[in-house]
Amino acid sequence: MKYCRKAIVVELSVQHKIIHKEMMIMKNEKKILKENKIEKMKKIVPDTSILIQGRLSGLIKKGKIKGVRIIIPKSVIDELQAQASRSKDIGIKGLEEIKKIRKEGKSRGVTIEFSGKRPTLEEIQLARKGRIDALIRDVAEKEDATLITSDYVQALVAEAEDVSVKHIPQAVMKRKFKLESFFTPETQSVHLKAGVRPLAKRGKPGNVTLHELSKKPIKEDEIKAIIGQVLSRVRVDENSFIEIGRRDSGALVVQLGDYRISIARPPFSDGLELTAVRPIAKVSLNDYELHEKLKDIIAEQSRGILISGPPGAGKSSFASALANFLYRKGKVVKTFEQPRDLQVGPEITQYAPLEGDWEKTAELLLLVRPDYTIFDEIRKTRDFRVFGDMRLAGVGMIGVVHSTSPVSAIQRFIGRIELGMIPHVIDIVIYIKAGRIEKVYSVGMTVKVPSGMHEEDLARPVVEIRDFKTEELEYEIYTFGEENVIIPVQDAGKGETISPVNELAKKVVLQELRKYDPDPVIEIISSDRIVARVRSDSIARLIGRQGQNITRLEEQLGIHISVEPKEGSLKASTSWDHEERGKCINLVLDLNLVGKPVDIYSGEELLFSPLVGKSGIIKIRKKSDLGRAVLSAIARNNLRVLA
Repeated sequence: MKYCRKAIVVELSVQHKIIHKEMMIMKNEKKILKENKIEKMKKIVPDTSILIQGRLSGLIKKGKIKGVRIIIPKSVIDELQAQASRSKDIGIKGLEEIKKIRKEGKSRGVTIEFSGKRPTLEEIQLARKGRIDALIRDVAEKEDATLITSDYVQALVAEAEDVSVKHIPQAVMKRKFKLESFFTPETQSVHLKAGVRPLAKRGKPGNVTLHELSKKPIKEDEIKAIIGQVLSRVRVDENSFIEIGRRDSGALVVQLGDYRISIARPPFSDGLELTAVRPIAKVSLNDYELHEKLKDIIAEQSRGILISGPPGAGKSSFASALANFLYRKGKVVKTFEQPRDLQVGPEITQYAPLEGDWEKTAELLLLVRPDYTIFDEIRKTRDFRVFGDMRLAGVGMIGVVHSTSPVSAIQRFIGRIELGMIPHVIDIVIYIKAGRIEKVYSVGMTVKVPSGMHEEDLARPVVEIRDFKTEELEYEIYTFGEENVIIPVQDAGKGETISPVNELAKKVVLQELRKYDPDPVIEIISSDRIVARVRSDSIARLIGRQGQNITRLEEQLGIHISVEPKEGSLKASTSWDHEERGKCINLVLDLNLVGKPVDIYSGEELLFSPLVGKSGIIKIRKKSDLGRAVLSAIARNNLRVLA
């Protein structure tokens, strides 16, 4: 009940502000019409902004404009035609407005004329930089007429150029904002698509249900009317703005107060669609069961924190609560958002990408020196890198990431930043599900032998992921072969160690062996030793000169590999001798075997199959794994050479 009262109070407050704003604009409009005395003007030149709103035909119908020559610049007609040709509503509305002016003006002495030159291709390309507006002002000056506009910048420039101008602010529709009628206190989002029944999601995170709002499909004209209201309010509401504008492709994202509205049109979508999302209640950090130790760590030191979870789980709500908590702790907090819909206090500045680039925003933000920056919804590779660069610069970073599990949030950084940098960028991962904290991980790094491996020479840098409360190790991230892998340390809490060899070694080794034999056989002997069986004629190439190939593969994978022939050996034992020369041990064979392959066994285990070198000598480095195996076999008197 308390939750519902809060939502209703917030909604009524927003509606009160909007109604108050509408009344002020209506009063201001009447005042402007009275002061400007439009009905006494002889010649007026409307620009595009005033035509697409349908303002003049309404004023003519009310008798506010009569006996006036309306001179429409040809550049305005061309601009409206271009917009209408691209299926833009504003272009069609502007052309229809001219028809209405002609119809309503016949009985009131209002005439329409067209003047000025048509814009060139270069002028059309410069339209966004004000070239078309300049042509419209030129017509007003030439005809000694009054320019009528709803564009404040256009009016300001006209005054600066000493052109007679009347500015009529854009008005918000008097009737109730229709989109609000679809929302109840528990409605999270509304989904409208032309020809489809309107739908709404209601309930708290974790208990959301989909409801049909009507049995009748909503018509395209109804959605267009709602879009018109949305765009009208954006122009006059200081708390609203267009976040993403891709009108040519048919995509538009608007932040209208608490509403985040996404509009999709063809060709971007297969039909006209509007989706409106609204937070149903503000929450504080006390509403979450956050570990007190974690609160202290976050408040006392700059940290790298990931807030992860599936879409709609409540990540942004938690991020908002965390931002307000940090501000109350005396921290300077900023946000990176597009769209800017985090529910934070006015003391927390919300930044959008500067010129569409988060890197430029980050450069500026470093001059502001925030204690914490909240990056809402990290999506692209450049977003991950900006997050990492900011964190490495010493700024506390809180990132919101979509993920299906806590560890997959970290996995999304792998490949985007270096593995060794991950613990310096991410300290804590908080996983949100159904509006509550389900898991908290701490991230650190050490050098050790990964779990499941036993040989000390397999030690490497390992990123450890531990449960924050129990400090129990749950995952390890390290380089295995050429891949960065995440390995669970325990299998579903049964305490059984999972060998990384069983997960990856077979795949990686097979891929390497197929370079020498299209159909190799792999046998896993233990967590750090395997036997590779290939064709006899492939063994020498696989092992390489002085064992270089097989040694490289062993070092790359961190496991011992024994090579054996698939078809067994038809070779016979031959005599041999050995000698130690510096760092090498030499096997000395008969000179008749120079350049021929031989098989070296330790008992029944094939060690390698080298080619006999000059002077009948096979050189092996004593400190290599192969050298130690040969020395061990000689010491046990079970070294065999088959030729």
